[in-house]
Amino acid sequence: MNYTFAQYQESADFIRSKIGTFSPKVAMVLGSGLGFMGDAVEEAVAVSYRDIPHFKVSTAPGHKGQLVFGTLGGQKVAVMQGRMHHYEGYSYEEVSYAVRVLHLLGADTLIVTNAAGCVRTDWKAGDLMLITDHIKMFSESPLRGENLPEFGVRFPDASTVYTPALRDVARAAAGELGITLREGVYFYCYGPQYETPAEVRAARILGGDAVGMSTAPEAIVAGHCGMQVLGFTLCTNMAAGILDQPLSEQEVLDAAEACKDKFSRLVLKCLNKL
Repeated sequence: MNYTFAQYQESADFIRSKIGTFSPKVAMVLGSGLGFMGDAVEEAVAVSYRDIPHFKVSTAPGHKGQLVFGTLGGQKVAVMQGRMHHYEGYSYEEVSYAVRVLHLLGADTLIVTNAAGCVRTDWKAGDLMLITDHIKMFSESPLRGENLPEFGVRFPDASTVYTPALRDVARAAAGELGITLREGVYFYCYGPQYETPAEVRAARILGGDAVGMSTAPEAIVAGHCGMQVLGFTLCTNMAAGILDQPLSEQEVLDAAEACKDKFSRLVLKCLNKL
């Protein structure tokens, strides 16, 4: 389906009825095992996805499925505790719907996070990666269908989806904290099955450094809206075929739990610097 601008406005108006005059500057999408940051928001107001007109429900494990509005790291934020994925049966337009709604509410910056498999054999599980670009070649765009000029142009430039100035902020924040921050390309795959070893080898040849099932659709839509985008990947596991062991969802959640202090300190420092 193609959502109309009126439907996006209806969603935004409903949220305004819950948060009053509060207007977030930064929207945050928290991936698998990373939703704990939403619990740190001060003066928080939570709005369930189920209650918002035209929103879909997040069904992935570890995703609370709510928007949290308040203050974090000195910034007015709207935190998505959980996201929608294409593998849940949603279209890419549905997956990225919330980004446009949050933009209508005032957000001009998107911080997007994910848990992903590490493609680089010289990195390790637990590494944090600053997303410099993504590869999403073999699936339709979330911008497919009628263009809504209220958000952006028909053919948006994608040269710098991940804002260079915000990448500089992340590098400075990591340096101040003494956190090793890898930099690389996020390779998007549909899921929900983990990638095969052959697919991981292909991703490596094509230039991917981490592989996962989210982020690219939201980043594309944010760029279309003219938002600045900052992306982080938590490499929760080595991708398929690198180690002689199967992959599991529990491994991803356990790794996210183990790295949550490092991850949260980095994101909070970036918020302080915006």
